[in-house]
Amino acid sequence: MLVGLLTSAAVLALAAPAFGDQQYVLSGFDRYRVGAGELNTNITYSGKESLSVAARGRTKRFVARAQYTRLAEGGRSPGSASFSATLMPSGEQRDESNGDPNYLTVLNQPFSIQLDAQTLHDLAHLQGGVPFDFPSPVTGGTLHGFLRRGPAGRVAGRPALGVSFDARGTMRGPLPDHPNMQLSGTMMMRGVAYYELNTSLLLALEATLTISGKLDNARQTTPVTIVYKRSITAERNTMPIKEAEKPR
Repeated sequence: MLVGLLTSAAVLALAAPAFGDQQYVLSGFDRYRVGAGELNTNITYSGKESLSVAARGRTKRFVARAQYTRLAEGGRSPGSASFSATLMPSGEQRDESNGDPNYLTVLNQPFSIQLDAQTLHDLAHLQGGVPFDFPSPVTGGTLHGFLRRGPAGRVAGRPALGVSFDARGTMRGPLPDHPNMQLSGTMMMRGVAYYELNTSLLLALEATLTISGKLDNARQTTPVTIVYKRSITAERNTMPIKEAEKPR
């Protein structure tokens, strides 16, 4: 059953047969607003990344590498990121190395990089929502929400199935990127992921995390709104991927 294959932050499942590098386009932004203009920060990201995989017995090791441009008030600056993870035969995803502090790689997202045929089949026939919990990718708090079957379509010219998600939670602790500021409030994450029907590979993902709360200090309570948005989409390219079983 699908419920049994949903683990913490993601749908975790066995990888399909090995394939060559997949290229993605990435974009996103961070927006901070504290009080009535005391702190207004807008940061945008744009770039590309590649995903490779190597078989290790019954496991698969995925490595994502990104090159991007960061645009902020201080101007443009180049950046790079990397992330590696292994999918175990049990379906557990183990993160190995995280050189992606801005959450820009396809492996550093709420969903698994690849599904098995049974999971894809269950998603294709999912009715209603399936509850799930996962840790917030930015704040470290816990989000509670639902997975639902999303729209079907084509991504990079390949047929894909969407999985939408909507989750909420509370937050209390230091403000991201401003550890001297203590924030209490709520978190909401929404988005959709698209998996290729032939290979079960994650082809695209859009996710938005919104944090609304207040800064507590001795003098006053200051409202805070923070928005993180990430978009990652596969580019059209030829990959030697063996087709997996399609949902029936």
